[in-house]
Amino acid sequence: MSSTQTPEQQADQGHDNHPTPRQYVNIALVLAVLTALEVSTYFFEFGAIAIPLLVVLMVVKFLYVAGWFMHLKFDSPIYSRLMYTGLAFALVLYAVMAVVTLFDHAPMI
Repeated sequence: MSSTQTPEQQADQGHDNHPTPRQYVNIALVLAVLTALEVSTYFFEFGAIAIPLLVVLMVVKFLYVAGWFMHLKFDSPIYSRLMYTGLAFALVLYAVMAVVTLFDHAPMI
């Protein structure tokens, strides 16, 4: 049996699970709180945990922005895999550079 849907109805069919405006506002509030926490690391002394905290906040914000605002949660899984692979490469590169910098500043015996 053939479908009797109009082209507009067919186009809207795949967009049922997109966020509502209220969800966008909630996500924006979460991102604002995370950004405020990131900025607070400049004004308050977090000690040795400052850099790992900033990295974790960066990853969480990246996942929110990529997942919700770039609609990766609703697209083909291949796009999410590509984005997460890029994130993993960035984190590995950051870790390698942190180790290299540590050894660069180590006292020579």
